[in-house]
Amino acid sequence: QVQLVESGGGLVQAGGSLRLSCAASGRIANVYAMAWFRQAPGKEREFVAVVNWSIGSTRYADFAEGRFTISRDNVKNTVDLQMNSLKPEDTAVYYCAADYHYSGGTYHTADAYDSWGQGTQVTVSS
Repeated sequence: QVQLVESGGGLVQAGGSLRLSCAASGRIANVYAMAWFRQAPGKEREFVAVVNWSIGSTRYADFAEGRFTISRDNVKNTVDLQMNSLKPEDTAVYYCAADYHYSGGTYHTADAYDSWGQGTQVTVSS
């Protein structure tokens, strides 16, 4: 199992930036990919971005493309999400997730992931 702990959430004005970080511990060697999801009140958890743990390739949700950047440091065992040009609709709890297996076309679905962090709140004021 991999344990995940998120940090870096907070309150920011629209147009501002935040950097989230996720620290991973445990059986890191089993990790294939790491991702960020988010969940706003009354909404389903949605995919934000994913990074391949070994080669660093990335994919983003349409709303994140060009504003958010996911990166990993597989020496420090962290995955970060740099969020710029934040909008009020980005307000949500952001979760870090680890996938132990190649998920193919399902990387954007929560069911593909095996371990989850506790989440960190991001609030963007207008």
